[in-house]
Amino acid sequence: MNLRKRKGFTLIEVLVGLVILAVGLLAIAGMMVTSVKGNYFSNRLTQASYVAQDRLEFLKNIPIGDAALTAGTYAEQPVIIAGVTFNRSYTVVDGTGTLKTITYTVTWNDGRDHSVSFTTMRSL
Repeated sequence: MNLRKRKGFTLIEVLVGLVILAVGLLAIAGMMVTSVKGNYFSNRLTQASYVAQDRLEFLKNIPIGDAALTAGTYAEQPVIIAGVTFNRSYTVVDGTGTLKTITYTVTWNDGRDHSVSFTTMRSL
């Protein structure tokens, strides 16, 4: 009869445990990379939306006869926010009757081209 009791873990049990832990940590690291990329894009999208909405509100509140609301496409000066250049432009289209359609677009590049557009209509 063996009076000696085994205490602790064998080397193989420890190695198997470490492999399982490593696989779990690598999966979490992959999710972190995806999360950081998503947050980065969301931040840029929010900034671009703010720029577009701000300028669109300005265009909605100027007199309808202003030269800025003549039918055509207009490029505005780029805006740099946190090191990212946001290019801005808008298009005014005379609609049927007494309507004008204004579409404001902001584009940026963070390795890929992105854009966000807002459209509104104004009555003459």
